[in-house]
Amino acid sequence: MSERFACRVLGQHRSTQRKCAVLAEDETALTTAIVALALQYGRYGYRRITALLRRDGWTVDVKRVERIWQREGLKVPARQPKRARLWLNDGSCLRLRPERPDHVWSYDFVEHRTHNGRKYRMLNVIDEFTRECLAIRVSRKLKALDVIDVLSDLFSLRGVPGHIRSDNGPEFIARSVRDWIAAVGSTTAYIEPGSPWENGYCESFNAKLRDELLNGEVFYTLKEAGVVIEQWRRHYNSIRPHSSLGYQPPAPEVVLWPTEPSGSVPSARPAIVSRPTMH
Repeated sequence: MSERFACRVLGQHRSTQRKCAVLAEDETALTTAIVALALQYGRYGYRRITALLRRDGWTVDVKRVERIWQREGLKVPARQPKRARLWLNDGSCLRLRPERPDHVWSYDFVEHRTHNGRKYRMLNVIDEFTRECLAIRVSRKLKALDVIDVLSDLFSLRGVPGHIRSDNGPEFIARSVRDWIAAVGSTTAYIEPGSPWENGYCESFNAKLRDELLNGEVFYTLKEAGVVIEQWRRHYNSIRPHSSLGYQPPAPEVVLWPTEPSGSVPSARPAIVSRPTMH
């Protein structure tokens, strides 16, 4: 039978029988790179993987990465459930929104356990405007004095923020913490009880920390947990693409070329600096 009749019976266009699919020359290499990044960052979706590929020098469209992602059977991380917001009578959302770096900081506790079942806590402090994680303090017990100790170190390095947002935990509403924050010139911003979405930036960071690190690691000692969590914090600040920042990291490392006097040969190696970090 003729090609025209066969295509009409099968419901196919005749061009499908004449045009051969052409694969790009770099298809195999790109697929290998995508699978390698997906194995390294198991909780990243194809959009964040695309940002990492572009950073590595690939000129690739997000739709092409999505097609390869689906063809290879890679799994996209589950989306977070939607939550209601707290609304005022006039229809406005009750929220103090950050307007500049060091305008609003937020902090919260995250609990986890080492391999022997003993509990430890993490105090996470973030800048809501830049999304940078300023510090993660890891200890078996964290009290109000530990909160003051972490904040005092940060204030010495970065200055005093305008507001500090937190929930109504006993370590945050303690009189010693409130009096100390007021004495240094900052202002506390407590969320409404039972409304964790008002502290959404910190809650989102806590979810990423648990999803990308804590749920996939077994820590045998507290020291091991502190070292690995600090490494992840540095990776989060300087490498990990953040979707709310156009898939750029919150605090990327900056390359500073040293100034040379006239007539001299420029230095062949730049200086790599980053923003202050907590140890």
